[in-house]
Amino acid sequence: MVLNTLRNLRSAHSARRALPHASVPRAADGELLLETVGLTKAYAGADRELPVLAGIDLQVRAGEIVALLGKSGSGKSTLLRCLAGLLPASSGTIAYRGAPLTGANPGTAMVFQTFALLPWLTVQQNVELGLEARGVPTDQRADAAIQAIDLIGLDGFESAYPKELSGGMRQRVGFARALVVEPDVLMMDEPFSALDVLTAENLRGELMELWESGQFPTRAIVLVTHNIEEAVLMADRIVVLGSRPYGTIRETFEVGLERPRERDSAAFDDLVDRVYRVMTGRPKETRLPGRPEAVETDKRTVANTPLPTASVDSLSGLAEMVAHRGGRCDLVDLADDLGLDIDDVLPLVDALELLGLARVSENDLLLTEAGTAFAGADVQQSKTLFADAAMGAPLVKLITNSLRQQADRTQGAGLFRDLLAHHYTSEQVDQQLDTATDWGRYAELYTYDADPQEYRLDEGALPT
Repeated sequence: MVLNTLRNLRSAHSARRALPHASVPRAADGELLLETVGLTKAYAGADRELPVLAGIDLQVRAGEIVALLGKSGSGKSTLLRCLAGLLPASSGTIAYRGAPLTGANPGTAMVFQTFALLPWLTVQQNVELGLEARGVPTDQRADAAIQAIDLIGLDGFESAYPKELSGGMRQRVGFARALVVEPDVLMMDEPFSALDVLTAENLRGELMELWESGQFPTRAIVLVTHNIEEAVLMADRIVVLGSRPYGTIRETFEVGLERPRERDSAAFDDLVDRVYRVMTGRPKETRLPGRPEAVETDKRTVANTPLPTASVDSLSGLAEMVAHRGGRCDLVDLADDLGLDIDDVLPLVDALELLGLARVSENDLLLTEAGTAFAGADVQQSKTLFADAAMGAPLVKLITNSLRQQADRTQGAGLFRDLLAHHYTSEQVDQQLDTATDWGRYAELYTYDADPQEYRLDEGALPT
């Protein structure tokens, strides 16, 4: 069956290239394949569970591409792995074709961001892995693998090893390996994010061509992405996840645009803008993205005000760009000018807001008086201004004040790790301390010695 399906698909793919606007209805479109009800997921922390997902109600039906869209930390990859049966739910239910999952989902196959190929196996051997695990006889799985390799555009590379392939070709192997087992639902975890822009665009387009043929050997696709345009370009339905204190579904969009989709159309731009507004929480509410509600300055803590991932150099560069535009600019236009996704700019925007150097009004970023001064300052003035601003960040303030209270003006990083572990995962703890260290060093508030993992107060940070 695998081999016949792939042969039919190859013929359909050839026909698709001849008729690029054709679309073939799929059998049993609308059938419920995957469903979660009240799904929650939490991981063990230092002394309590750290919630990642809460109250997720989601359905995936045959004939649709569902995009799980959200910023880092929103739980979208965790949700994908729960749907695939790779992670158990903490509570709630996950069902495949109406039956609760008790292990790996037999109706799914996964394409990973990092290719996940075995370097000691050839292309064909990597593609055969899933069939081998299912007990498919040697001759049948070899024939099916060759057809899948041909379909995905890698014919001639059957005996090549992953190290001989480019990033785009390695990801094609990942697609072939997933498709050869004919899953009901193809799971894709940011499959294009590790590729250069042109390669990603080409592979994304070819995948959509195959999907539109109507004989794709999978009945639905679930795509995890942080790229709004990618979600609008590919998906029939976009599920926006919000984060902190845990991942929830913020809103769902039915795309409703005909394929192939035109990026420069008014309808495309309008949907990108609407999704952006929901994803960032603006302009419905004036608050930092990802927080359930605004946090007043005097009520900020390390728990309710995490530090965005943003280096001082990046913040300084962004402030200068906005200053050159008269102190105000549209965020989407700014991201376009930089050649970045809007999602890549948002952590910098969040950081400038947190530091009091900028504020956001609808889609515009505006420098504050302090931000304008910071953008135009020389190096020494910049350090002084940034030191004042950084003390408004709870973790930086905590580290600085803790050091001031020590007789020898030093403190091991372990104390701060333990405090953060009550509210963040280990990965998030590392990110919080990395950012706080970068900011504190630049502001000359404190130094950090990596060998003993110890912070030391800078003499200039002593209270006067």
